[in-house]
Amino acid sequence: MVKSAEHLCNRPSWNCRVCGRPWPCANARANMLAEFRTFPTVLAIYLSAQMYDALGDIQARGEPAPPDLYERFVSWARPD
Repeated sequence: MVKSAEHLCNRPSWNCRVCGRPWPCANARANMLAEFRTFPTVLAIYLSAQMYDALGDIQARGEPAPPDLYERFVSWARPD
């Protein structure tokens, strides 16, 4: 059995370690939605903390915060 690679973030770039897309990539999102399906509030808290860490890394590089940071990290995880 081959274990699939986890789509985790690569800091400080915040791109996916597997596919290189901005994290959370589509695979990471699908995995987290499945993993946290019974606790969506915990997922929102986790993603908010990740967004805060990403913002710190961006600011440490002297770059302005992207306007879509909330949409990238948190908004997609809201329960329907």
